[in-house]
Amino acid sequence: MDTKALRCMVVVAATSLAAGCASDYMKVAPQPPQKYAKLGKASGQACGAMLVYATAYNFIPALLNSRVERAYAAALKSVPGAVALVDVEMDEEWYWFILGTMRCVNIRGEAIG
Repeated sequence: MDTKALRCMVVVAATSLAAGCASDYMKVAPQPPQKYAKLGKASGQACGAMLVYATAYNFIPALLNSRVERAYAAALKSVPGAVALVDVEMDEEWYWFILGTMRCVNIRGEAIG
């Protein structure tokens, strides 16, 4: 096999793998009304895990897919009377533990009512 064919196969394989990692756009927060009152800073966190030890063997998601929605709900709950958030910031952190990886989402924003 010549190097040109090998290079082409590597590019096709890499492109296929990268395309498999894409996801659709997801709306986290509802559109705020035209008039609203700011109630203060809000923040929330939610975590999920990929279980079963080493990276190649992580295949059991535990509360992983709903962590953004749960973090948003926790942020709303942190400010009494809040119905939505504006100026939302989201970040994610992860770490290893004995049985897999923990992935936590933090959401911060201005609560409105």
